Amino acid sequence: MRIAALLLALALATPVSAFTAQNGLIVQPEGQASFTVPWRGKAGPADFWCAAGDYAVRKLHLSPTARIYRASEPPRRSGEPIRFTLRADEAARRTGLAVIGARGAGLSVGHAQSLCEIVRTPR
Repeated sequence: MRIAALLLALALATPVSAFTAQNGLIVQPEGQASFTVPWRGKAGPADFWCAAGDYAVRKLHLSPTARIYRASEPPRRSGEPIRFTLRADEAARRTGLAVIGARGAGLSVGHAQSLCEIVRTPR
């Protein structure tokens, strides 16, 4: 009974247009070229990028070689969302990740989604 109530509460708390990424984070579209990943529990930058990449592949049907950009400047403060965009001119200065060879705040969609495959130990 408690599980059913919890699932109902989650369904009611999530906007209809929202997308649930494979790591459980929610992605909320903000028009044609941007979307936000709200904070949810103990999530780090890689978790947000995983959700953004998964959304770009499974919902937007973008090619793995397409680029997505972090639009909100790092660092993200506790409880804050991260905004992403498909437009390079709206990009932040950096990704918020330690990425060798990265320039600016963009990653390929495939790279971002591959961050979902990293097995994380509980914090």
